[in-house]
Amino acid sequence: MALDSPLGADSPLSDDDQSAIDQLADIRQSIDNIDAALVHLLAERFKFTQSVGHLKAAAGMPASDPERERVQIQRLRQLAEQSRLDPAFAEKFLNFIVGEVIHHHERIAADTASSAVAPGGGAGA
Repeated sequence: MALDSPLGADSPLSDDDQSAIDQLADIRQSIDNIDAALVHLLAERFKFTQSVGHLKAAAGMPASDPERERVQIQRLRQLAEQSRLDPAFAEKFLNFIVGEVIHHHERIAADTASSAVAPGGGAGA
């Protein structure tokens, strides 16, 4: 079966079939554009959260902030409802992102702690 023909490779396309295929291609292009924007936005978000991680590590603060996370989840659920997106999905999405951010913050804190140790004698040498 041909990829662009719902009827098979040898079947001629009706005008309706071709119209549906064209519309599908247009919609998929829009989805691809949104996916690209999401990736760029996530990359930008992670640049900021990396800065937060460095600030927290330098100040000796914990990698996670449960109160901030709770507020963010509540805010995102409200935004999802306003946008007619499933709030549970939005919460799962944010929880995934927050988990990655915390992992990054922990790694930054570990790197900061190991670089604070003076060569040849430990931190107090």
